[in-house]
Amino acid sequence: MDHRSDGEGDLRRSPPLITVEEWVGSSPAKLSRTAIVTASDDSLSLRRSENRLHEVRRRIIEAFVPEGFPGSVTPDYLPFQIWDSLQGLSTYIRAMLSTQALLGAIGVGEKSATVIGATFQWFLRDFTGMLGGILFTFYQGSNLDSNAKMWRLVADFMNDLGMLMDLVSPLFPSALIAVVCLGSLSRSFTGVASGATRAALTQHFSLENNAADISAKEGSQETVATMVGMALGMVLAHVTRGNPLAVWMAFLSLTVFHMYANYKAVQCLSLTTLNNERSSILLQHFMVTGQVLSPQQVSAMEHILPVWASSWSSTSATILHTRIRLGIRVSHLKHPDMVKISGLAVSHYKKENYLLLERGRVVCVITHKLSTPNDILRSYIHALVLGSLVDKSKSVHMESRLWMEENYGVFISKLRSSGWATERLLSPAIVWRAYWSHSSLDEKEN
Repeated sequence: MDHRSDGEGDLRRSPPLITVEEWVGSSPAKLSRTAIVTASDDSLSLRRSENRLHEVRRRIIEAFVPEGFPGSVTPDYLPFQIWDSLQGLSTYIRAMLSTQALLGAIGVGEKSATVIGATFQWFLRDFTGMLGGILFTFYQGSNLDSNAKMWRLVADFMNDLGMLMDLVSPLFPSALIAVVCLGSLSRSFTGVASGATRAALTQHFSLENNAADISAKEGSQETVATMVGMALGMVLAHVTRGNPLAVWMAFLSLTVFHMYANYKAVQCLSLTTLNNERSSILLQHFMVTGQVLSPQQVSAMEHILPVWASSWSSTSATILHTRIRLGIRVSHLKHPDMVKISGLAVSHYKKENYLLLERGRVVCVITHKLSTPNDILRSYIHALVLGSLVDKSKSVHMESRLWMEENYGVFISKLRSSGWATERLLSPAIVWRAYWSHSSLDEKEN
């Protein structure tokens, strides 16, 4: 006995004209089937492969991660974002405590306080922060790309310092304006450094030209962390109200966690760009073994803290780059130096758009005004080679030139095959260049 419905019978009698599968996902490697549509002459059949709960969950996730995740971003994206969200959460919780202290310091809630007085103090605080941001950008703006990890940590440390100034402001009523302005100045450095390094990291995470999507989703993640942090901060402020010891204990504990989370976040990053230190680590290893380290291996070896803060653990392999001076001013050279480079220009560096000059254990790089990014990268690698030979040979220019002729092309080729970006050297901006002519000994700075 046939128990099938009329529609099923019709579908059997009428063979399907077409069967179409519906898939979702922006990356071919990360697609999932959501439905199967079958059409015949007189009927249409739809069978869903995904239930409503899974669809809702997928849409919520899509609001916070880039399209095509995880295939559209680098492997270090997820661990970095987890630690970054945790440090952001602790920041917003502490912000409630520091803001509460600051508002109390400027007189909010006191009858003796005047509106114009509080307004002036707030204006002076903001004005100092704006001015500090401009000055910091002027002096360090070109260095932020080349040391994104370090400046990311420095930015958050300065933010912690700014919050600390706000928290201690009620303790120094006679110097309130100075303390508040110092806190604002500290946070202004944070804004510039954090924004610039975030842009550099977004480019690093992007694998499918999706930097805008990554930035937008990072904004969504930060918004959620902000809302949760503010809610927890209000609860904490209410619980610790009237108990200065509890406030300080909570603030210091969260600050320690904040710095730890920041350290773990930047430690997760495996940047593929070549800066001064990473170039030095790669070259030192290549000169010894003939092999190139991966970005993950170099990430574990490079300094996250500023060099002066970790110099106690430095070795000759990791501090070689600190002895290189890239793009020096020729007007600062003395007569013996000029005589020396006049000979070098027509011998070892006749075909190069740079000159190298060793002064003790320091190697100075004179950059030609027509140097390209490839020339600058080559000049820096050459300077590292020369610097590594200073204590081992008397003919450093000849030996370093021969090494470059024999090994530089192989070194760059192996870097590319290991995933390194070799288009340019991420270094502080080179603003001083020079022009020289082989037909005369005149040196003209341009």
